[in-house]
Amino acid sequence: MPVADTSQLTSGVAERYASSLFELALEENAVGTVAADLDRFQTMLDESDDLKRFILSPVFSAEDQLKAIIAISEKAGISGFFANFLKVVARNRRLFALPGMIKAFRLIAANHRGEISADVTSAHALSAEQENELKVALKGVTGKDVAIAVTVDPSILGGLIVKVGSRQIDTSLRTKLSTLKLALKEVG
Repeated sequence: MPVADTSQLTSGVAERYASSLFELALEENAVGTVAADLDRFQTMLDESDDLKRFILSPVFSAEDQLKAIIAISEKAGISGFFANFLKVVARNRRLFALPGMIKAFRLIAANHRGEISADVTSAHALSAEQENELKVALKGVTGKDVAIAVTVDPSILGGLIVKVGSRQIDTSLRTKLSTLKLALKEVG
């Protein structure tokens, strides 16, 4: 199966699960609580390569994934809807799509609040002050309140990659170095 097909499959799965989670959270007035749990889980993913490998690995049985996800949730203090959601995802062997589910939930929640959302990739975690500065800058560009979802990716070396809708602004050091390398090849 080509890579594009796999990512579309993951995206479709992620959107369906996120949509169901959002609808349930909305019915129970728990969107804020679920969003906080999602953020906590995303932080754990960003900080733990082992956790990332675990959710992406197809070698663990559904039972092993379920036991592990229950232990991880309890240790992180994640309970209620999101903990139950994680159990369903593990039972259905869909943990690989969790990062996409988190992004999709944030997008749905932002749209519900009348905001637009931006996916931000940074080489390191942003401080609350940096996040606020970025929100203000993006509001100036888009004219709307912007909810940002930050993903930490040290491989970009520095700078930011910001995606708002179909627009992408890439100020990452990795991209700048690649551009410079290409320019040097053309000169030489």
